[in-house]
Amino acid sequence: MQTYLVGGAVRDTLLGLPTTDQDWVVVGTTPAMMLDLGYEQIGNDFPVFLHPQTKQEYALARTERKSGHGYTGFTCYAAPDVTLEQDLLRRDLTINAIAQDQHGQLIDPYSGQYDLEHKILRHVSPAFSEDPLRVLRVARFAARFAHLGFTIAAETMALMQEIVISGELSNLTPERVWKEWQKSLSTQDPQIFLTVLRQCGALAVIMPEIDALFGVPQPAKWHPEIDCGIHTLLVAKQAALLSDNTIIRFTAQVHDLGKALSPKDDLPHHKTHCRDGIKPIKQLCQRLKVPNEYRDLALLVCAQHTKIHHAQEMRASTFITIFDQIDGWRKPKRIAQLAICCRADARGRQGLEDTAYPQADIVIAVFDIAQAVSVKPIIAAGFTGADIKHQLTQVRIQAVDEYLQSIRTSS
Repeated sequence: MQTYLVGGAVRDTLLGLPTTDQDWVVVGTTPAMMLDLGYEQIGNDFPVFLHPQTKQEYALARTERKSGHGYTGFTCYAAPDVTLEQDLLRRDLTINAIAQDQHGQLIDPYSGQYDLEHKILRHVSPAFSEDPLRVLRVARFAARFAHLGFTIAAETMALMQEIVISGELSNLTPERVWKEWQKSLSTQDPQIFLTVLRQCGALAVIMPEIDALFGVPQPAKWHPEIDCGIHTLLVAKQAALLSDNTIIRFTAQVHDLGKALSPKDDLPHHKTHCRDGIKPIKQLCQRLKVPNEYRDLALLVCAQHTKIHHAQEMRASTFITIFDQIDGWRKPKRIAQLAICCRADARGRQGLEDTAYPQADIVIAVFDIAQAVSVKPIIAAGFTGADIKHQLTQVRIQAVDEYLQSIRTSS
């Protein structure tokens, strides 16, 4: 029985990156022997065990044979005669197919260290094309390592395109698609995930609402990049620079879906895209089973972002109405999230990445002033029932109006 550290822990250590989870492969043993040693078996598809002390995962070395459709359509063979090299051969990328023995010696039969050194994402074998989930995984790794200069090997991109053409992506469950997308949102360059999916044709299959933005024009006066799809990628990048919150990053990627639905006669203008974007956001989130907290922020930013862009000229009553509509009084964190998304939108334009955006500060300041208004004097004045809410709104409007007049006078 021999035990090897494999996968991400080995790869990230070689890249000088921090490691968290450790995965192990065990060669030359059986499930019965593992159980006798105190390991706890988990999963039904193939033998994986939890270490009795560390609770880290130990998988028996195995081979896989394609026997159906999708990423689950495999027959696994795990037995003492399966070698480490055979186990590593089934992995997706060479940089993930490096093992380390208990003495620290690296086993690298597929030149993963070479590809790490040359910053290449390359498939291990032609069997790569048997698992459609790997299209999304490679896109995610491309996003994760883009800042290090990694690129996808041409032959690997070709296999990804073949998978898309084959129609195998349709066999992916919504949960697995969302899991990869959500993981990509935590990377330094989440826009690369979308870029790679579009390059191989997968974006049109998995997220057609986003893919439809590419090729749709916007007024060059406001959007030097012109293309709505490019704008979306730029906004996604800016959101990643402004916040590590994956909900905000997701919202940035879908906030403009309504622009793909603008009437051709209106182009390059998008007069109703805030309203038109609600339906495709709901459709996308329902289809991929996106969590409600992601969907809800995306919907409110879609509906409100153009109003926030005009915060410097907006009336006090309009601010209060927006805060009511987004349930800001009960969920005050939404105000800052909305402000960040709108700042990312404003900066997600070619050549305008460092543009000032005082609107975000105004929105936050206005909300703080409105929220600070106490209801106690209103109740003490004898107001009851619905009159309390109406009077509270009026007092908030008056307080906000005084603030707006002061900053507009000073400017």
